[in-house]
Amino acid sequence: MAQNNVSHKFRTGITPEQFMKGMHHNKDEFQSWYDQFVWTEEEREFFESLNFRDDIRVLILAADWCGDVVRNIPVVFHALEVSGFPVEVLILEENFDLMDEFLTMGGRSVPIVIFADTGGHVMGQWGPRPTKVQEVMVQFKQDNPDREAADYQDHLMEARKEILARYGEGTEYHHVILSELRELISGL
Repeated sequence: MAQNNVSHKFRTGITPEQFMKGMHHNKDEFQSWYDQFVWTEEEREFFESLNFRDDIRVLILAADWCGDVVRNIPVVFHALEVSGFPVEVLILEENFDLMDEFLTMGGRSVPIVIFADTGGHVMGQWGPRPTKVQEVMVQFKQDNPDREAADYQDHLMEARKEILARYGEGTEYHHVILSELRELISGL
């Protein structure tokens, strides 16, 4: 279960810009996904309309070595940039305490985007992947509970291939992420 209050992490992270500039891994690929981002008019209007919301703070648990961070966080950055929400990136390796409050199926998976009110009370979260993509890992974990099984690594490789297939070749999944974020934020 997620932690109820994250206020102790406010003002301990870095800005999205600092995260991008400080990347040691996958910087060019991250920048490429960031540069390929394109809004629909409706998407942009929704996220711009959030500028009146001064009650939401966002913390993003991330690591630059993670492929899901590289693919998904450029979209999240664009959405939150125009929303006006204060956003801080928390580096996974420096924030295991918080990560362990937001486990995915019992494991550490990033990115995790945490939406909290000004008092730090968690209102919602998104991540580590779009639902359609995450379904593959959920099924894999259900079908392969024994990490020591002889065929575990083979099945994991198959699952990773399917995850990449579900992301697809282009940027269509960007709109899926925006839709999921929109649905989440609309309920806050």
